Amino acid sequence: MKARAVRLHAANDLRLDTFELPEIRDDEILVKVVSDSICMSTYKCAILGTEHKRVHPDVAEHPAIMGHEFAGDIVKVGAKHQDKFKPGMKFTLQPALNYKGTMWSPGYSYEFFGGDATYCIIPAEVMELGCLLEYKGRAYYEASLAEPMSCSIGAFNAAYHTKMGVYHHEMGIKKGGKLAIMAGAGPMGLGALTYALHRDVRPSMVVVTDVNEDRLARAEALFPPAEVKKKDGIDLHFVNTGKMENPAAELREMTGGTGFDDVFCYAPVAAVVELCSAVLGRDGCLNFFAGPTDKQFSAKMNFYDVHYNSTHVMGTTGGNTADMIESLELTASGRIDPAVMVTHIGGLDAAAETTLNLPKIPGGKKLIYTHLTMPLTALTDLRAKGAEDARFTALADIVDAHNGLWCPEAEEYLLANFQQHD
Repeated sequence: MKARAVRLHAANDLRLDTFELPEIRDDEILVKVVSDSICMSTYKCAILGTEHKRVHPDVAEHPAIMGHEFAGDIVKVGAKHQDKFKPGMKFTLQPALNYKGTMWSPGYSYEFFGGDATYCIIPAEVMELGCLLEYKGRAYYEASLAEPMSCSIGAFNAAYHTKMGVYHHEMGIKKGGKLAIMAGAGPMGLGALTYALHRDVRPSMVVVTDVNEDRLARAEALFPPAEVKKKDGIDLHFVNTGKMENPAAELREMTGGTGFDDVFCYAPVAAVVELCSAVLGRDGCLNFFAGPTDKQFSAKMNFYDVHYNSTHVMGTTGGNTADMIESLELTASGRIDPAVMVTHIGGLDAAAETTLNLPKIPGGKKLIYTHLTMPLTALTDLRAKGAEDARFTALADIVDAHNGLWCPEAEEYLLANFQQHD
């Protein structure tokens, strides 16, 4: 059958191709993709090409479908999996496969498997690893965003703390501790924030730093500190470190001088990493979350504190299937709202250009609906577009009624009223 997809042919070479999908084998599943959210990791893949760890060396001959944060409908199930999966089921998946020691993943490594596509084929290893998940929720975008949410969930779960003289790590962030999300007013940082405020084990204080005033203002509007304190009992602060004379000293002062128990670094910038190191308290855990493209990237860390104050550093990339399931369950129960990450929507025709220019486009997550033809559109621009197309006014009304956030009602209106293609 015919499919359309944004595919990687070489570094900085993404194309919207129409091609033939092969017939599925008995151990494969054919799916219709509905939504895919664009990840900064996809941008890194696009600019690096075969220099990226997950991209296969013969990508020029066998181009890889981009996108790994996707959801949709199961169309056809191979004989081997018909006891568990049925046509018509909604699905999402955990893309961090780690299959037989490889780093292969949809969106990087497969010719017929990825999210920026109308249809794709899920290979046998995904089901073998238990990474294909039935999705029973209402909105496809929430299933797409479960993957980026699971990355932050994994980072929180992977944090650890120690006790003097005891050779056993206590996993997870410190209960009732002080937590910082550095360079954290972007989409992934806001996802981490909604999780920090509503997970079972919570901190007593959260400080979100950034140097972009617009991002900080949006974050504070979505998470008013007074309301968070009243509802969740957590002291929340948004801080522009670019306006601080001595950021490390002033951030430590906010903690009462103790420093932070858990620090998450959301930008691969040496100055941010060094600030993270400087604000760690005793036994503080620093998670270097943001992956760099420079293989020689390095930054200073205070090793006096490593030795005498038991500070420690780690990194996580992606979550696991349990993290993904936790994300879906928290979203379904209304405890977290991943829509705080979304600022733009668009059709498949916008995916390639958006991916290649992702760092230059302000705002948060860019959400692609793969059966639509639509330029990338900021949610804040929907009403202006309504001057030429009344459907955009209707979308703007729905979004405004939900505090400016994308929502299930908006998705349903979009899919029902904008021309779709196969």
